[in-house]
Amino acid sequence: MNFTDFNQTDPCLYFHCPERSVSTAVYVILYIFAAAVVLLTVSGNLLVIISVCHFKQLHTPTNMLILSLAMSDFLIGAFVFPLALISMIESCWIFNRVFCICFTLTAYIVASTSILDIALIAVDRYFSLSKPFLYTRAVSVSIMCFVVLCNWCLSFSYSLAVHYFNRNFDHVVMCPGRCFFVADEVWPLLDLLFVFVFPLSIIIILYIQVFVIAKKHATAIRDLNIQTGTSKNEISMKPERKAAKVLGIVVSVFLVCLLPYFMYSLSGRVIEVGVGLFQMILVLVHLNSTINPIIYALFYPWFRRCVKLVLTLQILKTHSSLIKVL
Repeated sequence: MNFTDFNQTDPCLYFHCPERSVSTAVYVILYIFAAAVVLLTVSGNLLVIISVCHFKQLHTPTNMLILSLAMSDFLIGAFVFPLALISMIESCWIFNRVFCICFTLTAYIVASTSILDIALIAVDRYFSLSKPFLYTRAVSVSIMCFVVLCNWCLSFSYSLAVHYFNRNFDHVVMCPGRCFFVADEVWPLLDLLFVFVFPLSIIIILYIQVFVIAKKHATAIRDLNIQTGTSKNEISMKPERKAAKVLGIVVSVFLVCLLPYFMYSLSGRVIEVGVGLFQMILVLVHLNSTINPIIYALFYPWFRRCVKLVLTLQILKTHSSLIKVL
């Protein structure tokens, strides 16, 4: 993803480090708030990672995708979010060129990985609901781990290609106090199509199909229950329907956080956007990594149980990985 202001023809003339105009108290409060957001992002996603990795009952194909999404969100919280918030508060890039390279490259890799993870989750949900028997036989944890690995390799290769062909490694910091990435005219369009339009199309189409299938299943189960007078089938379908609903919420929040950036990417050459507003758009993109664990905590009982076991250090006990959390 192009997390930079590539629409400025002469950024050095446009941007300079202004004098701090806020009081010391407000300045301290902003840094406390930034530290709290970063801590929440890192700790929340770390709890997801520990839970899925430790408890064997959570070693499912779908949870491998959730694990990959949590890992990318954790990297954003640990390496990207702090630098973005500091740059926003200071209204200036106060780090050196090496940090700028790491910032832009890491942002590209983890953001594109997250989007592709969301698309893969949509594919996984559609496949599991439309062809459940084939899904059970064909999709295993090891196969899904291989898919996740390929996803990370694809994102890494794409990010390197974007930086290499735009010579970003040679000219990362173009002027004092500014870390940005000026892309060729073709790359923003390719970036938009590859990282947003194509995954978004897959997500929307498949999730519409998922909810249509879930509705058909619910109707068929209700008719069967009326005929047989039982509710076992209805109970058995509740986890699948709930999983589809929760992942649908994750996708919706993800799109809300990313949509302003890509709207700017499309209209940036027509509508001039100030540096402060652009940094707020980037913070909104990264804020999605903070929201995801909160969604898991609100809608996934297994995550709340896992958090309790982790925080009470019960995972340190022998055979704790066999504890039932579902």
